[in-house]
Amino acid sequence: MSQTSVSSQSTWRSKIKAMGPGILMASAAVGGSHIVSSTQAGGSYGWALLGLVILANLFKYPFFRFGAEYTADTGKTLVEGYAEKGKFYLWVFFILNVFSALVNTAGVSILCSAIIASAFPMLGLSITTWSIILVAIIWGMLLFGGYKLLDGMAKWIMSALTIATVAAVIIAAIKHPEYSADFVEKTPWQLAALPFIVSLLGWMPAPIEISAINSLWSAEKKKTVDFNTDDALFDFNVGYIGTAILAVFFVALGALIQYPTGKPVEAASAKYIAQFVGMYASVLGEWSRYLITFIAFLCIFGTVITVIDGYSRVNEISLRLLFNQKEKNQTPLNIWMTLTAILGLIIIFFFQGQVATMLRFAMIGSFLTTPFFALLNYVLVTKEKKDLPTWLKGLAIAGLIFLFGFALFFIWALAIGKAGQNARLAAKLTNWKIDIKSETQAAENPFTGFTSTEAAESED
Repeated sequence: MSQTSVSSQSTWRSKIKAMGPGILMASAAVGGSHIVSSTQAGGSYGWALLGLVILANLFKYPFFRFGAEYTADTGKTLVEGYAEKGKFYLWVFFILNVFSALVNTAGVSILCSAIIASAFPMLGLSITTWSIILVAIIWGMLLFGGYKLLDGMAKWIMSALTIATVAAVIIAAIKHPEYSADFVEKTPWQLAALPFIVSLLGWMPAPIEISAINSLWSAEKKKTVDFNTDDALFDFNVGYIGTAILAVFFVALGALIQYPTGKPVEAASAKYIAQFVGMYASVLGEWSRYLITFIAFLCIFGTVITVIDGYSRVNEISLRLLFNQKEKNQTPLNIWMTLTAILGLIIIFFFQGQVATMLRFAMIGSFLTTPFFALLNYVLVTKEKKDLPTWLKGLAIAGLIFLFGFALFFIWALAIGKAGQNARLAAKLTNWKIDIKSETQAAENPFTGFTSTEAAESED
């Protein structure tokens, strides 16, 4: 890749000055994948899924890195790179990104609303109502410029959550957790657990299209700060590797505190948030309960802002490039943010406040689109940069095999499951109880056998 300008030699000072986009990416990543999926993985299955969490972070690393590296080398964003490869290339990215924008906006918004509902149960507001209030506030902040304050707080919020999580894990490890007398070990290595595993991988450490958003942040940073590729990669690695390590600590949090009790982990809901906060309180003390709730809220609140703002910016630029339009003013971006917020709320209404179902749908949707986003990034960067390190190219190829292979296996398991396994997987995905009946039984009463398992907590 040709550089747009001659950058000075990388120094520690220039590395520190270049930091920003990687930290923002990390703050966007710590949400459903860490607070929910990673902790649930540890709480439900102990250490069994730790290796898979590490593999997911490892195999996705090249495709996230390509965003930061491409922009640092060329001065162009990934979206501009897609456009230069052709309209078909950009159309594929745009369609996938619009889907991801709406689903992920709904997913992180409903999770943030669950935290608020858990903190203020006395108000009696449903998660759907909290979602409307939350998205309306964030929409106003983005349109009227209130995001800058939270943007500056991102590193402090991340630091607070990291310190609290690391401290809780260390204290729990020192205490040597005792297993309950009736403890029964659970294994994730069965088809029934596949939807959970897939949802865990979907947002681990973040939806892969965040690389395009990170590319935009890097391009903006480059307009005001002179930095080279080494500086950009330092910023990226600090954010990405830090996020991966934090995911390990969240798995440890669940494995050391919740798993030994033998108690089932709640589905993602206001009840789960109370259980999650209780893990910290059990080792740090009751004084930490409200503090952890507040920090978790700020963390997810920042993620919601980043998702609505970032996806809208990428979609606005993509559509403009598709129709060869010049950048005019803020209006098209405001329209995209408004559409993303409204359509995200419509999806939340469709799921009727069922947090677990909504999150699982978003994470699995992200998992199934991940291989295609990864392939887009790989083809773009390898065509531009001929001197790509051998280890990085090899890791990228291995990552593509892993991502496409796992996605195909999941689809196959859904379509060709034996002895009712496909129906059981569907039940896991939808949180509906599905009874297996013969054709004769179904003919006698075709409208029985389907009952919601989450109806009771749909408005928690």
